[in-house]
Amino acid sequence: MFPIEQIVRLKYKYIAKPLLFRRDPEEVHDRATRVGVVLGKSRVVQSIFRSCFGRKDASLFQTVCGIDFKSPIGLAAGFDKNAELLNILPALGFGYAEVGSVTGESCLGNAKPRLWRIPEEKSLRVYYGLKNDGAEAISARLKGKTFAFPVGVSIAKTNSPATVETEQGIADYMKVAEAFRDIGDYITINTSCPNAFGGEPFSDPVRLEKLLKAYHALHITKPTFLKLAADLTHEHLDQIVELSKTYSIDGFICTNLKKEAGEKGGLSGKSVASLSDDMIAYIYKKVGKKKVIIGCGGIFSGEDAYRKIRKGATLVQLITGMIYEGPQLISEINRDLVKVLKKDGFSHISEAIGKDVL
Repeated sequence: MFPIEQIVRLKYKYIAKPLLFRRDPEEVHDRATRVGVVLGKSRVVQSIFRSCFGRKDASLFQTVCGIDFKSPIGLAAGFDKNAELLNILPALGFGYAEVGSVTGESCLGNAKPRLWRIPEEKSLRVYYGLKNDGAEAISARLKGKTFAFPVGVSIAKTNSPATVETEQGIADYMKVAEAFRDIGDYITINTSCPNAFGGEPFSDPVRLEKLLKAYHALHITKPTFLKLAADLTHEHLDQIVELSKTYSIDGFICTNLKKEAGEKGGLSGKSVASLSDDMIAYIYKKVGKKKVIIGCGGIFSGEDAYRKIRKGATLVQLITGMIYEGPQLISEINRDLVKVLKKDGFSHISEAIGKDVL
């Protein structure tokens, strides 16, 4: 471990984290976002962070769906809800970030409290309910800007009774898709947020086909991924894979939050890790490298990221691991991936994809 990573890890573990974990998690998140916005405005700060945490290695560079990724480690949707942190995130070592989820209309989200830590499970329980500024405001914030890494936009339907019916829900998705037609490098269709009014209607293959048909008719040319619910059966996954072929979907994000009967929201972090791993492997067996798989859920180390890659993930995403381990985690994972690739005799990360499955 590089000295700066060790110093930051120890200070976070023994000083910052104990203090932060005594405070309300949503308050901490909001303050972290405000700090990140301020830091991102300074080129000097960006340069310092990049020198400490932004190391890259050619063995991790990939071109995926025509997009250049200097690292496979991305920030998952749900942290930078309103696309405010895109200046500072590359300096922490992220290879890309996904903003949102963005909905057709602005949304205050569900009533507080709506975010809880579960330290014994290294997880979060999330019940935000798609809180965001809405498609119009967020697209205006990003229009005309360029960033140091690829930016994905997660789109969803507004958390409102007005979008519960299938046609109204589809119209809301399409409003967001149109707003980001020329903004961002890729789109993720989030069909699986468990925290919105009406639940997950578009996880159902019949309704999903209606949604994908409407999206396909927009003729959006950028890569598009589906974010999948953690509890889908193999039968449903088979149907979704077939729909992805019909409607030119480029890949899948495995997975969203883990739902629990009788509980609000869904679980992130280690609680969803095995479900994510299993889904990655199952889909990879079905499609190989014909579709891109992005692994999301329970990444707290280079070992966790590498396991998902060997099961079939081309890219991975995290949020919860950074909250529990500290902001240096991304740099640590990048470094550890380079080491383990060399140890296993791989000259490039692409050689490791799916090795534990095929």
